[in-house]
Amino acid sequence: MVATTPIHLEHPEGKGLAAGTLGLWGSTVIGLASTAPVYSLVATLGWVVLAVGAQAPIAFIIAFIPMLLIAFAYRELNNAVPDCGTTFTWGTKAFGPWVGWMGGWGVAVAGMVVLANLAQIASVYFWALIGQDLENNDLRVVIVAVVFIAAMTWVSWRGVEIGERIQNVLLGIQYLALAVFVVAAFWQFAAGTAPNPTPFDWEWMNPFAFTDWSGFTEAILLALFIYWGWDTCLALNEETKDPKRIPGRAALLTTVILLVTYVSVTIAAMMYAGLGDDATGLGNEANADDFFLAIKDGLLGPFGWALVVAVILSAISSTQTTILPTARGTLAMGVYRALPAKFKDVHPEYKTPSFSTLVMGVVAIVYYVGMTLISDNILQDSILSLGLAIAFYYAITGFACVWYFRADLFRSAHAFFFKGLFPLLGALMLTGAFVQSAIDMWDVDYGYTVLFGIGGTFVVGIGSLAVGIVLMFVWFLFPRSKRFFRGESLNRDTQVMVPDEPGEFTRSIDGGI
Repeated sequence: MVATTPIHLEHPEGKGLAAGTLGLWGSTVIGLASTAPVYSLVATLGWVVLAVGAQAPIAFIIAFIPMLLIAFAYRELNNAVPDCGTTFTWGTKAFGPWVGWMGGWGVAVAGMVVLANLAQIASVYFWALIGQDLENNDLRVVIVAVVFIAAMTWVSWRGVEIGERIQNVLLGIQYLALAVFVVAAFWQFAAGTAPNPTPFDWEWMNPFAFTDWSGFTEAILLALFIYWGWDTCLALNEETKDPKRIPGRAALLTTVILLVTYVSVTIAAMMYAGLGDDATGLGNEANADDFFLAIKDGLLGPFGWALVVAVILSAISSTQTTILPTARGTLAMGVYRALPAKFKDVHPEYKTPSFSTLVMGVVAIVYYVGMTLISDNILQDSILSLGLAIAFYYAITGFACVWYFRADLFRSAHAFFFKGLFPLLGALMLTGAFVQSAIDMWDVDYGYTVLFGIGGTFVVGIGSLAVGIVLMFVWFLFPRSKRFFRGESLNRDTQVMVPDEPGEFTRSIDGGI
């Protein structure tokens, strides 16, 4: 292991990251891997169907709209300010240090919570693959989950290249499994051997067919979660061959691919299993936590284990890619004095945020083990509250885009729509989702625990964001923070610390294409 030394920036050539490593293909693969498409469907599809029944496909389409609108905001901001701090940097440039710092905290909270969940899921499925049905807080599950986090932290610390190569393989296996699932489901439907063959109905795509507002909002919030993760493309902008254009294109491409994936798999599942509450039906609440496990043997017979493997790989894959944006976000915060100087250390050989990456891995392990020892129910509530952090920092990004480009909005139709109207609509939708989600989580019946007489999910979700406010004020007391909070180290006019010309860097698996 090569010693890590800090890279101190006195000039705008960059932060020391491996410029030009990724091309459009590599960026898109990492963006898709970050969303964990197989795991996301496993964890969400059943609950969406329970919430809105046959309207599940259109729920996924409607939830895609704010994601696409915010993706436009990311693209436009990245084109002007291609900084790996993303929401932190853009929020600070638009609204000042306090909003920017909290935006960065939102990214960090979401990453920390989902890492614990992903590692736990990967471990549970690993033991299930070898015939062991273990509880979430079983010591064996905890040990393997910690190993997964540690291993993926090492991969992220070791470099974007090795991570990209691994993600190409893992994502390929995930999509192969989903393709097999869709083909097998349609085949059995056509052959009449599906447990409850249900013909496709265009009413499934009718946005006006929702009958219950509460179910509609629940489904949309669930669907928002499974799209989350595509913004990893933007966090790697400084390691992309064309940092101003490729990350934004990759983000948009990722969201569209996810839309097609989720809608097609949902339709295939509904046509195969139907919406009833029988043993394999999507309306059976017992199957909601994991629909794939309920149908794998009937759908694929002796090859049902392939879906289990796909879920494991999906969770492991997303564990590694989730570390990337958080580590680069805290790197940027260290560079601009929003965090201690140690966070801006970059590995001299691997060109990764060495200290930030290791801290992310350690914090995720401590959080996961701590929550599991205290109460697995609280850990599950923290996962249910994840949508609050996601909507929080996505909305900040949308509003930041509008305000940052406010002087340009009426100079062209492109600027009005892509820098103004679309980001604003996306931010307003996500703000609404945040408020509605918080209201729902207040209910004591929402999650697994009750804290202080209200829903534990609300306490954990809002509390985790409130912890950021406390930490921000604590950091404000340190001398090194003063330049940041006075708006000196990062403001609207601060020069972007990325290379103007990253040059040729052909170690990438796609050659930077």
